[in-house]
Amino acid sequence: QVQVVECGGGLVQPGGSLRLSCAASGSIFNMNDMGWYRQAAGQQRELVATITSGGITNYADSVKGRFTISRGTAKTTIYLQMNSLKPEDTAVYYCNARVPDVFSIIRDYWGQGTQVTVSS
Repeated sequence: QVQVVECGGGLVQPGGSLRLSCAASGSIFNMNDMGWYRQAAGQQRELVATITSGGITNYADSVKGRFTISRGTAKTTIYLQMNSLKPEDTAVYYCNARVPDVFSIIRDYWGQGTQVTVSS
């Protein structure tokens, strides 16, 4: 089994910054892509940013230039630095880890989510 835990959410004023952290643990022999997704109230979950095992990043257009995804040295930890936050960034942010099992089938694991609220 694989566990994914996020932390770092909270309440911040528009224009402020937050840093989210995510750590995956458990039966991990290799790690594939990891990423951040978010879901605002009444909306579908959407991609925020992803990072491959080789460090290639991908961002949603809405966060390009403001958010930065990075990976820890252990490669089972990722971060999301969020700058210039806007009220429309308010959502529950989820961490995703794509982990191959013993049969090399890639499985998706999700954290429980962390609330980010941008409001004055």
